[in-house]
Amino acid sequence: MLSTMQDVSLTVTRILQHGSTVHAGAEVATWTESGPRRRTFGEVGTRSAQLAHALRDDLGVTGDHRVATLMWNNAEHLEAYLAVPSMGAVLHTLNLRLPSAQLAWIVNHAADHVILVNGTILPILAAVLPQLDSVEHIVVVGPGDRSVLEGCRPRVHDYEELIEGRPTSYPWPDIDERTAGALCYTSGTTGDPKGVAYSHRSIYLHSMQVNSAESFGLSWQDKVLPVVPMFHVDAWGLPHAAFMAGASLLMPDRFLQPGPLAEMIEAERPTIAGAVPTIWNGLLAEIDAKPRDMTSFKRVIVGGSACPPSLMRAFEERHGVRIIHAWGMTETSPLGCVAHPPSGLDVETEWEYRQTQGRFPASVQARLVGPGGEVMPHDGQAAGELEVRGPWIAAAYYGGAGGEHDQPEDKFRDGWLRTGDVGTISPDGYLTLTDRAKDVIKSGGEWISSVELENHLMAHPDIVEAAVVAVPDDRWDERPLATVVLKEGATADFTALRAFLAERVAAWQVPERWTIIESVPKTSVGKFDKKVIRKQYADGALDVTKL
Repeated sequence: MLSTMQDVSLTVTRILQHGSTVHAGAEVATWTESGPRRRTFGEVGTRSAQLAHALRDDLGVTGDHRVATLMWNNAEHLEAYLAVPSMGAVLHTLNLRLPSAQLAWIVNHAADHVILVNGTILPILAAVLPQLDSVEHIVVVGPGDRSVLEGCRPRVHDYEELIEGRPTSYPWPDIDERTAGALCYTSGTTGDPKGVAYSHRSIYLHSMQVNSAESFGLSWQDKVLPVVPMFHVDAWGLPHAAFMAGASLLMPDRFLQPGPLAEMIEAERPTIAGAVPTIWNGLLAEIDAKPRDMTSFKRVIVGGSACPPSLMRAFEERHGVRIIHAWGMTETSPLGCVAHPPSGLDVETEWEYRQTQGRFPASVQARLVGPGGEVMPHDGQAAGELEVRGPWIAAAYYGGAGGEHDQPEDKFRDGWLRTGDVGTISPDGYLTLTDRAKDVIKSGGEWISSVELENHLMAHPDIVEAAVVAVPDDRWDERPLATVVLKEGATADFTALRAFLAERVAAWQVPERWTIIESVPKTSVGKFDKKVIRKQYADGALDVTKL
């Protein structure tokens, strides 16, 4: 028997139409040097229609042309987020922190037709323009030195001049929900970056999950601060989800330093925010030194890499800010799971759950696979590589050999995405990651979790950051190397740090090799870049003490 239900496509267009009418009074505040500039969701909807007209009528965007953005988090970027997919084209967010060669490779691989760029980022674009094959138009958003574009082949336009006077409504086409609406590339830490094409359906379903109580729980009563860049996995889906729910947005633009972040939080009083741990680590130091009012926050989401429990406790105990762990990746749109503890627990038992990566929702199936391909039990003890599948999980990478989408064996297996993360899953569905498969330390036939060692080290009062990597060892094959960043004026020595760790992990896991560094190398999305540390060690560039 067939159902009697209507078959209505799930598209970004519906998010745009709903947010700009039902929630027309909600607001996008974009931070500037002189405070916020404001725009309502209704105005965003009108300007999105004008942008679509300009892209189609003046810039020749048709079909599934890729329209790229090289932009900060701001209202104009949100307009592109909504207009480009809704007109049937594909939004391609460019990571402005990638090396020039990778950025050019991505633009050419995606065959971008148009690039929207903030004026303050023009030097980054100008450096790669001679290498770009497909770009026909550049649209500059906001002030900046445009002289760096003189003599370039693509035509240059001003965003405001381009959309001015355009019709304020657009004949949005009927779109197959399974076609691509957005394209995002992995950060390319190993090999070339890989493209993940999100469908309208996956964006819509992912937005619904973000808004659910078991995830981020956005509503029209919230104001959301997406510190996570809109070029990084679509800012964790927060812009689309907020527009769907009517949650106002506070956009930080380029003001991502701890001082301006603290200022905008105190002034604009957001209720929810999302960023990687390194951002919150810097903000904590800022508000410890110069206290600010953080009481507007209901919750702060941390993802991208494991958040040290010491950082979570410091925010809660000293500033009343509740940090919530989440896990995901580019290939999962990115929401995988969120660490809300079960109800009815005492405080310390709650912390045991909050320090996990979270519990999987119904739409994300998960399994653990051992080294021999065997599926491991979800008993909270057996460890294996995490594999996931679901309606917003990638099944392939964009643009493989021969024009087909690529399904490399090391990333996809029997319809499952191989995440490269190693961990356990409890009987009630909570994921605890012990390491990345490439970062786990295999010492004498036993595994040592670099993440666990880092979390303990970053709980030490003299340590700002710590990264632990595997290095070769004649006796044990691999042993951990601890690299630490000390606070200014700190006096801890390596013998004391070894003793500190020995009270918290098995004695054989404590590193013998130690070095002090100025800062931990970061990837383009703010994660610890351990391959850089491993290379520095191999090249003899680190001053290592062996105890």
